[in-house]
Amino acid sequence: MSEHVAKIIWQKSAGAAFVDNAFSRHHVWEFDGGLTVPASASPHIVPAPMSVEENVDPEEAYVAALSSCHMLWFLAIASRRKYVVESYVDAAQGVMAENTEGKLTMTRVTLRPKVTFAADTTPAPDKVASMHHLAHDSCFIANSVKTQVIVEPVEG
Repeated sequence: MSEHVAKIIWQKSAGAAFVDNAFSRHHVWEFDGGLTVPASASPHIVPAPMSVEENVDPEEAYVAALSSCHMLWFLAIASRRKYVVESYVDAAQGVMAENTEGKLTMTRVTLRPKVTFAADTTPAPDKVASMHHLAHDSCFIANSVKTQVIVEPVEG
């Protein structure tokens, strides 16, 4: 068992109203390694100026966490199998929609990893697909969510 912590900090702006629901959603995430990430509600959910488009929103972080977890597992699997990965780029996308109970949820996350291998260690496409399948099955985040996670590797 391991614990993972994040400190989430929000402060009402001096003199700003609060009870009118027009308060700023800007906040920060602090992590134990010392990194501070500016965060906000998504501008798709809360309009500016109450949200900050440049900041990371929870929905983007959710998609990034799924993608990052999958990538880290994929890289570990490829390394153990002696395939040299030169680069890995994922244009991951999450879809927010109503679920069957009428609640707004992240219903689907599609991972589109494009993996480039060293020329002399490029595995056959079925081996790559197998590694993606194993990475998905191993990912702690994917195993923790209800969201449908689709992996669509990009070749080339």
